Amino acid sequence: MRQAGYILLLLWGVATVVFFLFYVIPGDPAQMMLGQRDDEEQRLAINAKYGFNLPLGTQYAYFLNDLSPVSIHHSKSGHISSMEPDKYTGLVWNVGDSWNVMLKWPYLRTSFQQRGASVSSLIAQVLPNTAILAGTSIFIAFIVGLLFGTISALFPNTIWDRSLATISTLGMSLPSFFSAILMAWLFGFVWSSWTGLDMTGSLFAIDDYGEGSYLALDHLVLPAITLGVRPLAVITQLTRNSLLQTLDEGYIRTARAKGLGPLQVVWKHALRNALNPVITATSGWFAGMLAGAVFVEFIFGWNGLGKLLVDSLNTLDLPVVMGVVLTLSAIFVAINAAVDLIYKLIDPRIE
Repeated sequence: MRQAGYILLLLWGVATVVFFLFYVIPGDPAQMMLGQRDDEEQRLAINAKYGFNLPLGTQYAYFLNDLSPVSIHHSKSGHISSMEPDKYTGLVWNVGDSWNVMLKWPYLRTSFQQRGASVSSLIAQVLPNTAILAGTSIFIAFIVGLLFGTISALFPNTIWDRSLATISTLGMSLPSFFSAILMAWLFGFVWSSWTGLDMTGSLFAIDDYGEGSYLALDHLVLPAITLGVRPLAVITQLTRNSLLQTLDEGYIRTARAKGLGPLQVVWKHALRNALNPVITATSGWFAGMLAGAVFVEFIFGWNGLGKLLVDSLNTLDLPVVMGVVLTLSAIFVAINAAVDLIYKLIDPRIE
């Protein structure tokens, strides 16, 4: 219960920061929606419809009411939120003569630029692409990093150890946007005839006749490797250091004295107990990948949350920007909360 309270408090803090960060920036939201079609009558109508003319505190209360899975509204006035109450749907209970309580999904409102499109639907269209990219990247980083770290720990202070340490240091020092540009230029342009890879492309590509789309897994290669370079380096170093400490434990010496082979000692005993810091790093990087994929998705043209965020920033589509930031924050919190449960499965000694 205490952890659930912390999670709710954290999500409330994130929502509050996002609201005031975007609502205190200079500029009229109605003007952003109208663009070059500026008309005073239309601007006043939009302000009235979306509640932009209300006091900031009232807008904040409406915003929290939109996001909360349990919302409260006045049953007689019919106003549920400051934006499009007709799109508010859920299970309703009457409380007294004037108030209703509704159980619903969080409502992220509608896009300024894509008329009639809900932010939730826009995010739902691209979220699977980002999840596939991040999942593939962290899988590559975890498997290869575990292998590299184990090799370094089993052969410390050798050429293998020093070579992998150099690669890890180089991987951690390269920013994602720089490595993305470098990978796209080298493997998608300079050596494209040899690699067969393109500089840009999403998971589904349009065929040459423009009549349909097809699954293009080759477009996943470069962004997945690029996004996985930094966590690969971290996982390699953490696995090496943690495994070296574990190999010095007494129960490992006991296992060796019983005649167990090196592979049995490492894979069945030492590595299992050395995984806690590795899992911490992996979970943190996986959550961070969803936000860090912004540059990688934009450079490679991957149709995910990152590209949606950049495109929405360019068009000043504030509801979409806020919705993406809130979605990424909620995923980050959920992943870190799930790590505690994984810890207990791996090491029952952890309370």
